[in-house]
Amino acid sequence: MDNASLDRAWTPQSLLLFAFPSIVMMLFMGLYTAVDTIFAARFVNTDALSAINIVCPMVNLTVGFATMIATGGNALVSRKMGEGRFREARQDFTLLILAGITGGVLLTLFGTLFLDELLRALGASPRLFPYCKAYLQTLLLFLPASVLQTLFSNLFVTAGRPGLGFALSLLAGIANIVLDYIFMVPRALGIRGAALGTGVGYLIPALSGLIFFARTGGPLSFTRPRWSAPTLLEACFNGSSEMVSQLSSAVTTYLFNHVMLALRGEPGVAAITILIYAQFLLNTLFIGYSIGVAPIIGFLHGSGDAVRQKKVLRISLAFIAGASIAIFAISRLGGAHIAALFATDSPEVLRMASDGFAIFSYSFLFCGVNIFTSAMFTALSNGRLSAALSFLRTFGLLAGGILLLPRVFGIIGVWLAVPVAEFVMFFVSCGCFAYPREEHRP
Repeated sequence: MDNASLDRAWTPQSLLLFAFPSIVMMLFMGLYTAVDTIFAARFVNTDALSAINIVCPMVNLTVGFATMIATGGNALVSRKMGEGRFREARQDFTLLILAGITGGVLLTLFGTLFLDELLRALGASPRLFPYCKAYLQTLLLFLPASVLQTLFSNLFVTAGRPGLGFALSLLAGIANIVLDYIFMVPRALGIRGAALGTGVGYLIPALSGLIFFARTGGPLSFTRPRWSAPTLLEACFNGSSEMVSQLSSAVTTYLFNHVMLALRGEPGVAAITILIYAQFLLNTLFIGYSIGVAPIIGFLHGSGDAVRQKKVLRISLAFIAGASIAIFAISRLGGAHIAALFATDSPEVLRMASDGFAIFSYSFLFCGVNIFTSAMFTALSNGRLSAALSFLRTFGLLAGGILLLPRVFGIIGVWLAVPVAEFVMFFVSCGCFAYPREEHRP
C-alpha cells in the first residue's frame, strides 16, 4: 500500500487541504439533516418539526453505534497501516463493516417491533404522536444504510480517498434535498416524505462504498475477514467516546424536549429543535476537521513520529481557534435569520428561537476545542480518556445544566445550559493537552 497520503511533512496548507473534503462532507451531512426539519416546518407545520426532534434519540443511537465503530476502527486500522501490518488492516476493516451492517439490521428490527412503545418512552405527546410515528416508521427501514454511510465517510479518508467521500456526501445531500421536496410537495407525503428522502440519501454513499471497497488492489479493500472479538472490542472501546457523545445527545435531547414541553408546550419543543439542528450544522466544521485529521494522528502515533504528531496538533488548535471565533460571529449576528429558515409561519416559535440564539451562540467559542480533544484521544487509541471527556461534557455538565438551570432562570436557563457546559469543559480539554506529550510520546 502507498502511504504517501499520510506519511509526509505536514504544513497548515497541506493539512487543511487533506481535511477539507471531510469538512465539506460533514457540512453537507449537516445540511441534509437540517433540510428535513426546514421542509417539515415549511411544508407541514411546526408540530412536524417538533416530532423530528422527539424521535431524534433513536437517530442518535444509530449514529452513535456507527460512529463508535467508524472512529474506533479508524484508529485501529490506520495504526496498523502505520506499523506496516496491511493485511491485518484489511481483515479488520472487513470485519468492522460486517459488524456495522449486522448492528443496523438489529436496530431496524427492534425499532419496528416496538415502535409505539418506543415513541411513548421518547415523550411523544398525543398531538405529536402521529407525526413521530409516520417519520420514524419510514426512517427505520434505512438504518443499515445510515450505518454504512457513517462507516464509509470515515474510512474513505483512511483509504486515502477523502475526495470520494466528499463527492458521495455531496451527491447524497443534493439527492436528499430534491427528494424531500418531491416527496413532501408534489407527492404530498408530508413528514413521511421527509424520512423517505433522507433514507434514499443514505443509500447513495452506502451502496457506492460497498462497490468501491469490493474491488481488489485498493489501499483498503474487502478481504476474507478474520473473526476477532478482541478487534471488535478494541474498536468499540477506542470509539466509545463517540458512542457516549451520541447517547448523551439522545439523553440531552430528551431532557430538552421534556423541559420545553413543560415550559412552552409544543412550540417550545419546536424552538429548541431549531437550536439543536443549527448547532449540529455549525459544529460540522469542527467534526469534519477532526475526522479529516484523525487518520494522520493515528498513523503518526503508530509510526512513532512524535515531532510531526506535535506539529499536526499545533496546526489543528490554531485552525480551531480561528474557526471558533468565525462561527460565534455568524451565530451571534445571524441567529435570527437562521431561525427564520425554520419558522417563518410561527411568530411564537421564531421569537423563542431568536432569543435563544442570542445566548446559545457563546457555546461556539469553546465547543471546537472540546470536540477535537475527544477525537484526538480516540485517534491515539486512548478510548478510556476520550469516553471520560465525552461523558463529563454531556452527561455530567450538559444534562446537569438542563435539569438545574431552568429551575432557577426559567426558559433562559434552557438557553444557558449548552454555553455553560462548553465553557467549563473547555478548561478541562485544555488541561488534557499535556497528557499526550507524556503518555503518548512515540
